[in-house]
Amino acid sequence: MNKGLFLTVEGAEGVGKSTNIAFIRSTLESKGIEVVVTREPGGTDMAEEIRAVLLKNRTEPVAENAELLLMFAARAQHIESLIKPALAAGKWVISDRFTDATYAYQGGGRGVDLDKISVLEQFVQNDFRPDKTILLDAPVEIGMARAHKRGELDRFENEKTAFFERVRRVYLDRMSKEPNRFELIDASKTLQEVQAQLKEVIEKIQSDSVCI
Repeated sequence: MNKGLFLTVEGAEGVGKSTNIAFIRSTLESKGIEVVVTREPGGTDMAEEIRAVLLKNRTEPVAENAELLLMFAARAQHIESLIKPALAAGKWVISDRFTDATYAYQGGGRGVDLDKISVLEQFVQNDFRPDKTILLDAPVEIGMARAHKRGELDRFENEKTAFFERVRRVYLDRMSKEPNRFELIDASKTLQEVQAQLKEVIEKIQSDSVCI
């Protein structure tokens, strides 16, 4: 049985992750690849319950460490209950966000020490990392304008522009440090142009996976 491939899709608000993940899925399935699509936080019943706690708008201030630990609690369950079994069965797993998002949102956005995140990453994941990461990137003002058109915003989406500028900077910084893992997509373009970029990236990832 062929080994599965773990592909994560990252990006800040309004970059079109949901729409483009559906496109990636249909493209892979048209090539005969069995695909599991999931998300973070979430992906399993327990992790989805943690997601609801994390995203709920509330008057009580959420302690940074509480938010960070909840993210990794959901991730631990997600990895062991869904991601690893699917990969072991030879499926491709596409996750709407993963640990890069924690570095970007809790590290960049909230200002949590990146070394603290790294310790938790190693504790929960050991050496488990995505095989490839697609980063959908767009200027913050474009992403937030799109997000506001979707309707009611969750606790993260309600953050200020400066928060998302920091999120974007961390994403781009992580990409610069791991260029072999990341594939950059200009998400400020039209949907047709974005998906043309994605098609090329998917073909490259599939070709590389065959050569491994």
